[in-house]
Amino acid sequence: MVDALAARIAAGDPLGLARGISHVENETEGFEALLERLDGRVGRARRVGITGPPGAGKSTLTAGLTRHWLDAGLRVGIIAVDPTSPFTGGALLGDRIRMNELATEEGVFIRSMASRGSLGGLATATREAADLMDAAGYDRVILETLGVGQSELDIVSSADTTAVVLVPESGDGIQAMKAGLMEVADLFVVNKADRPGADRLEKEISIMMSIRKGNARSTDDTAWTIPILQTTASEEKGIDAFAEQLDAHFEWLERTNRLEKRRSARRLGRAKAVLIRRAQRDAERIWQKEKPEGLAGDSPYGLARALHEKLRAEARDA
Repeated sequence: MVDALAARIAAGDPLGLARGISHVENETEGFEALLERLDGRVGRARRVGITGPPGAGKSTLTAGLTRHWLDAGLRVGIIAVDPTSPFTGGALLGDRIRMNELATEEGVFIRSMASRGSLGGLATATREAADLMDAAGYDRVILETLGVGQSELDIVSSADTTAVVLVPESGDGIQAMKAGLMEVADLFVVNKADRPGADRLEKEISIMMSIRKGNARSTDDTAWTIPILQTTASEEKGIDAFAEQLDAHFEWLERTNRLEKRRSARRLGRAKAVLIRRAQRDAERIWQKEKPEGLAGDSPYGLARALHEKLRAEARDA
């Protein structure tokens, strides 16, 4: 089964890819073997993270960027991390309608994934779903976070380039940046720039970046200068400039050898995440097997220690 499914994904079969992502998301038997089988095909796609507070128009911006890349003859995979279950409505309505209109176009694969309580802005299986899209031959993979604002920091370890999207009338642009978004941005996008306050927000971002640069006192002449762009995604204004800056950042990563370092760190982090996931599965298994109903005079730490010892004993006997 794993070999056949891996072959379908490698051949770019959308139904095979959809099945593979479900396999990974549900952690069904053999899902890690599937990922390992396709690992040699991973690393070709550029991964772009689009994040920012709710209501910033991230989905509309994603749709405009996708159309731009389709016009250039590229294949685009989109992962939209959603606070609800995949494809059951909820947040997929409203501003997601524009993006889902692309689903019938050749060269586009869209997958919505439930966050399942993940506080990092990305679902647990998001990175692995991106790997499968990469292995399936998509040239660009967009990771759009669910928009929780302060905790979308996982995206920096998942994308080659991260765009932070803000809007003029939000009134919390600087607060959002102080909460962590400032630290993950490779470029800023002031979306809905046809509304009052766009220039003011751009100036505020520029001031914050100047303060940050001054505090850092960097002597690196090759440092990336973070651009601030204005877009009106609903009218597809500024999309070309956005795509150009994404290309410029990727070229900078390659030129300064940062791309290889960033991707190497990402793969090492993946190994750690897989290790932790396996440990969690083992812990859940031993808990369900023993089904402790009370502490029986022991402390929570004593009970946990006893169960851990049983896990270790099982490992020794295996």
